[in-house]
Amino acid sequence: MPATGTNGGGAVRRIVIIGSGLAGYGVARELRKLDREARITLVTRDAGDFYAKPSLSNALAAARAADALVTTPAGTICAQLDLTLMAHTTVEGIDRQAREVLTSGGRLPYTGLVLATGADPVRLPIAGDGAGAVLQVNDLDDYRRFREAIAGASRIAILGAGLIGSEFANDLLASGLRVSVIDPAPRPLAALLPEPAGRWFASRLAAAGVEWRFGDAVDSVAEADRGSVLSLRGGARLEADAVLCAVGLRPRTTLASAAGLRVERGIVVDEYAATSDPAILAIGDCAQYGARLLPYVQPIMTAARAIAATLAGTPTPVRFGPMPVIVKTPACPAVILPPSDDGGEWLASSDGDGMEMRYVDADERLRGFVLLGSAASRRAELLRQVAAPQGIAAA
Repeated sequence: MPATGTNGGGAVRRIVIIGSGLAGYGVARELRKLDREARITLVTRDAGDFYAKPSLSNALAAARAADALVTTPAGTICAQLDLTLMAHTTVEGIDRQAREVLTSGGRLPYTGLVLATGADPVRLPIAGDGAGAVLQVNDLDDYRRFREAIAGASRIAILGAGLIGSEFANDLLASGLRVSVIDPAPRPLAALLPEPAGRWFASRLAAAGVEWRFGDAVDSVAEADRGSVLSLRGGARLEADAVLCAVGLRPRTTLASAAGLRVERGIVVDEYAATSDPAILAIGDCAQYGARLLPYVQPIMTAARAIAATLAGTPTPVRFGPMPVIVKTPACPAVILPPSDDGGEWLASSDGDGMEMRYVDADERLRGFVLLGSAASRRAELLRQVAAPQGIAAA
């Protein structure tokens, strides 16, 4: 069981949070609801302004500049939550014995430490003199650079047909650009969608204008007079004004590993979101829950509430209910609830505007679903069906 962030004897809690994304600020917000006296310090390497990171992949069509994505400036959120913000600050290490965080701005003592360090985009090993110009979007500064790079562009190549790649493809297409998406997988969203749903999803975005190049990969990117020329493994060459790599995220675990915490794919946490050191908790893209990484909004908000209660003195396990993944692709809306086990079967039905796939177990209980197109409107109904037998509330 994790420590509850007290010094004993009723002393004021000193909570340090590393990371200013939804996870970091989410914990701070929930903790402040429960404890008005705790001293909360949030450390971040950026400016500390709050924005919704998922909006990065669907802001282009709305012509939203980077600054317009900020929903709460750093100064405002600090005043709202009565916290100390250390912006543009590097975390250099964690002294677990002294319970101090070592930063470029000095040492910070803590009774409870929260790692909300997020994840870095995976960068492919691409050859060629144009490889350095391949773009990635993982934060507000990345998005700002991406907007500048595609000003005046007409053709964009996207590496990766997963969730982020598909969302960017839809958004760029809606911005009036031609989009080619390259992925070694045989269909988009291959980690989330069963084959029939993947093919249905691909066909709808193709009808909208996305060029899919499945079963292929980029070997090299060469500079051209304007933009780049991509050499594909299958032998084809593709011209593009800009190249975006969106092949996935890798949890930031370097700090935790250097501190001697247990790390696998992510920072391993228990049912209370505590690391192998009970005074240190982890949340969000950097955390590994059992064997799972959950880089989505709903798990972050769920974990933030539980972590805040624990830090406030009431150890509270993180309990994830059914949490659907919502893919922001207006050309084909998608809601996906991955099944909770692998002992069932997928059943599919479709009409011209929508496709529904249900994953049922041997007792014909609904365990997961995929809703595409017009069927996405049935999310609430199917969530209730999944949640009811388990006696839990739908997300």
